[in-house]
Amino acid sequence: MAFLGLMTNFAALTFCVLVLVTHNYQAQASTLVGKKNIQSSSNGLCASSVTIHGYKCQEYEVTTGAGYILSVQRIPEGRSQVSGNVTKKEPVVVQHGVLVDGSTWFMNSPEQNLPMILADNGFDVWVVNTRGTKFSRKHTSLDTSNEGYWAWSWDELVTDEMPAIFDFVSKNTGGQKINYVGHSLGTLVALASMAEGRWTKDNVKSVALLSPIAYLTRMTTPIGAIAARTLLAEGYTFLGIPEFDLKAYPILEFFKGVCANPGVNCDDLFTAATGENCCLQQSTFNQFMEVEPQSSSTRNMFHLAQTVRSDTLTKFDFFRPDLNMLHYGQLFPPEYDLTKIPKDIPIFMSYGGKDALSDVADVKKLLRYFENHDANKLSVQFIANYAHADYMMAYNAKDLVYNNVTSFFKRQW
Repeated sequence: MAFLGLMTNFAALTFCVLVLVTHNYQAQASTLVGKKNIQSSSNGLCASSVTIHGYKCQEYEVTTGAGYILSVQRIPEGRSQVSGNVTKKEPVVVQHGVLVDGSTWFMNSPEQNLPMILADNGFDVWVVNTRGTKFSRKHTSLDTSNEGYWAWSWDELVTDEMPAIFDFVSKNTGGQKINYVGHSLGTLVALASMAEGRWTKDNVKSVALLSPIAYLTRMTTPIGAIAARTLLAEGYTFLGIPEFDLKAYPILEFFKGVCANPGVNCDDLFTAATGENCCLQQSTFNQFMEVEPQSSSTRNMFHLAQTVRSDTLTKFDFFRPDLNMLHYGQLFPPEYDLTKIPKDIPIFMSYGGKDALSDVADVKKLLRYFENHDANKLSVQFIANYAHADYMMAYNAKDLVYNNVTSFFKRQW
């Protein structure tokens, strides 16, 4: 029993520190439009989280260019859908953070969770599950036991995963432009996609970034900073562990060492890692712990740790100049140039004053890149008492955040 408790604590610590999501309690389904490669409806996210509340839900599989097969859930309409209404609904892609999956959007009731609020407001909602998570562990040629399956970081979410999702959703919604909402790492993928010119006014209608992540150096949690430094210091040891599985012995031992550092308090893991989340309910926390956390790639966690260390936003550093030359044609990884984010894309951002991961100082550094953004197409919200997990699971997120997101997406630009 004691060992079980230790496992739970260290898994939660890993989750809190590097996940960018938590709380303060202890492309091709076929590339042909209309041809749905629908998963079994009995064991997917639709059955567990959506249809039980009276919503229609469709399970799709989207195959990326690199062969990853992603589970995507579509909520095409709200519960109050009027029969015979043929109005074309705008699509919204909903993206979670790292080490969690699409389930985290459904911790609260239908009246309080973002995907169902969007569906009830007339949007065609598409919930993504990133590669490596429970519902997205298939590949056209690789098994998850194969090291090659895990050879990716969030760079590949920008270059391979999100393009496949956007292409699939667009083809299955009549070629419409896409609204996108992401939390935490989901915001980083969006920022990099815009900076790289992959998202423009031609394929994106508007973007919402909740707890935006680009810089992590100023985060106020000592647990996160020490974990990132230690992960990099032990890099060559962890290169032999391609899957960052929070329940695996080497990962638990790693964080046991982190907790031994002076000044690191592991007794109150969630608060120490993410800040004082104001508005989470115990029942939500309990449900959350039943389904999360999920695996990611060790390379992805290294990439996040590199961001903590360097205070710059670059592509993955392979540690060796010859490997960087092979991948990038230069000795050091190229930087994502946020000044190249199109100034005419409507962007909504919301960040919290108590967030220890998406720290206020780091967000303010990010916001400097938007000083010349079209003022009519940039909306920035600050919630003084919100921390990281409040944006996903707070009981009052509908009133404070989600209604604003919905209104922003409804605007005609």
